[in-house]
Amino acid sequence: MVRIIFPLLVAVATLVSVPTFAQPITVAPDAPDTYTVQRGDTLWDISARFLEQPWRWPEVWRLNRDQIRNPHLIYPGQVIMLDRSGPYLSIGRPIGEQRLSPQVYSEPLDAAISSIPGHLIEPFLTRPLVVDDSRMQDAATIIATETNRVFMGNGDTIFAKDITPIGNVWQVFRKAAPLVDPVTNELLAYEAQFLGTARVRDFGDPDTPATLEVLTAIEEIGTGDKLMVSERPQVLAYVPHAPEIDLDGRLIDIYRGVIETGRHNVVTLNLGSWDGLEHGHVLALYRNRGTVRYSENGRNETFQLPESRYGLVFVFRVFDRVAYALVMDTDGPVAIGDSVRTP
Repeated sequence: MVRIIFPLLVAVATLVSVPTFAQPITVAPDAPDTYTVQRGDTLWDISARFLEQPWRWPEVWRLNRDQIRNPHLIYPGQVIMLDRSGPYLSIGRPIGEQRLSPQVYSEPLDAAISSIPGHLIEPFLTRPLVVDDSRMQDAATIIATETNRVFMGNGDTIFAKDITPIGNVWQVFRKAAPLVDPVTNELLAYEAQFLGTARVRDFGDPDTPATLEVLTAIEEIGTGDKLMVSERPQVLAYVPHAPEIDLDGRLIDIYRGVIETGRHNVVTLNLGSWDGLEHGHVLALYRNRGTVRYSENGRNETFQLPESRYGLVFVFRVFDRVAYALVMDTDGPVAIGDSVRTP
């Protein structure tokens, strides 16, 4: 497949509906006049070469809302030009030694530059699973294993109830830790433990369970484990951008159960599509410094210490009430309980 993009139209677009910010866009002190896109670059990396606020990329390209959701893609070999009067960015190809001119450009679609490092988030585009109580109740269940073995692996046969003919490949998972809002203590969802995948060999009938073959088993699979139809991987083609509304949430979980993490690691937020969160949204991280108790002359006082902004996260997968985000920038450890807000 070949994708044709029109960077000249991007550069002169006038139908702008991105949010208005109080602060002007700041060009990075060492920003180059031009940059040739390389394989392995990301939209975030490229934006950071020119801007001190990489998430404000859409304003510099003057993209409208539809283009933000499905942007004109950028490819290795293209030359990005900076107009400092805006600042504005456009894409062109060199003509002769000095001149640059916007050009129509075509490349295979799979060669396009991604928004953020794809290999870091690929496992999270379809797993681990975030499910609520209703989805847990509707999930199929493994009721037996071949020769009554306790745990199964690749190539083994399993039998399950409530398998419906809506898909041949199913994800196997186990109900895991609940995701709880740290402010309201409300149960938001469950992050299920992904165990592997299985393919249906026989859907069975109302009196006979379905027969499945285990395709992959990253952990042991056994009776009582659940199944859901595999989701198609999402294609991440979103330009980083700030939300158009004020969002205020918390970091409620870090993958693999640690309490602190750092740059290029995945975190879970207590915000989702119900709150207006979208793929591609960038949120600022604020360190929760907690409270301090001060005593003087026999009088005790408790103070809430002010939060400190220290980094950015990029939202790449959104559920109803929670979302996964990748830590992009941080000047210290990222901890559960820290806040995230519209930058």
